[in-house]
Amino acid sequence: MLSTARLLPAVIALSKQAGAAILAVYGRDDFDVSHKQDDSPLTAADLAAHQVIVAGLQQLTPGVPVLSEESAAVAWSERQQWTRYWLVDPLDGTKEFIKRNGEFTVNIALIDNGVPVLGVVYVPVLQWCYSGARGEGAWIERETTTTPIAVTPIVNGQPTLRVVASRNHRGDDLDAWLARVEQQFPQLELVSMGSSLKICLVAEGKADIYPRLALTSEWDTAAAQAVLEAAGGMLVDYDGNQYRYNRKQDLLNPYFYALGDTARGLPLALGRQQ
Repeated sequence: MLSTARLLPAVIALSKQAGAAILAVYGRDDFDVSHKQDDSPLTAADLAAHQVIVAGLQQLTPGVPVLSEESAAVAWSERQQWTRYWLVDPLDGTKEFIKRNGEFTVNIALIDNGVPVLGVVYVPVLQWCYSGARGEGAWIERETTTTPIAVTPIVNGQPTLRVVASRNHRGDDLDAWLARVEQQFPQLELVSMGSSLKICLVAEGKADIYPRLALTSEWDTAAAQAVLEAAGGMLVDYDGNQYRYNRKQDLLNPYFYALGDTARGLPLALGRQQ
């Protein structure tokens, strides 16, 4: 099998192929929307991207399992034996796709012993591509120009903290967390973005912290977490433990925090004074 770094260009190319399949559906005047058992929406674009990615990964890395949101019914007895596998969300942000707001992504991650060691998050409408490989670095490609990205530190005495959070759709847990943080930072700048791009904003240094105090699934976060960690950040669970994958039967994530500055961000996330 190719090294992680050598796999990255091929995975980026594959994400763009999946993005083209999505845009072929996105450009239609109308497209059918069905619903899964959990009532989440499903479109022809989800399925088209899934087929492109699975076929491409099987050709790129024969014998490495692929777990996609659209083929997640793998028995735990089989999945728990996996040490290295691909974790894919062919179209993250189907609701954004249906609303036609452009904030949806293609997410592809390589998991090695629970660690997301490679990740690609592609934004088809904008043609942006975030990528990262453990030990190699992280990048964003915009308009054919690829630039390294890195998280930014939280500076002592800075008055403003940039928090990725919805301005309009907030639960009690998030409101309570924001109230705690306001005791340390007089100004909170709320940055809003759809899908896994929220984590990528922290990776790119455009936000300081993303508290996700609501449920997500493992395929929602793995690719962006790989980018974040390659950029120097960290994704931790509600207890401050760095989040790892394929550790349990269900595929739901706990509440988590995406941190740029890992030294100052962790006590801040957990409600401790810096």
